[in-house]
Amino acid sequence: MTKTRTTLTIDEEVLRAVKIRAARTGKADSEVIEDSLRRDLGLDLLDRVWERNDLSESEALDLAVKAQHATRPRRR
Repeated sequence: MTKTRTTLTIDEEVLRAVKIRAARTGKADSEVIEDSLRRDLGLDLLDRVWERNDLSESEALDLAVKAQHATRPRRR
């Protein structure tokens, strides 16, 4: 995964908490921040779902289309 350097402005209390978490877990500050963002944005859940996926692209597409049709109201 490609990483991009950025600058952000955050509350001093939040930064202090990041540094404490980083020290306790042996991670870099940036790792703690990225882990928190991934969790908050739901990206960690998507990663876990994709890891367990054993469907081919075609099977996944068929399943998605069936689910979409099942949720649509029927025309009369």
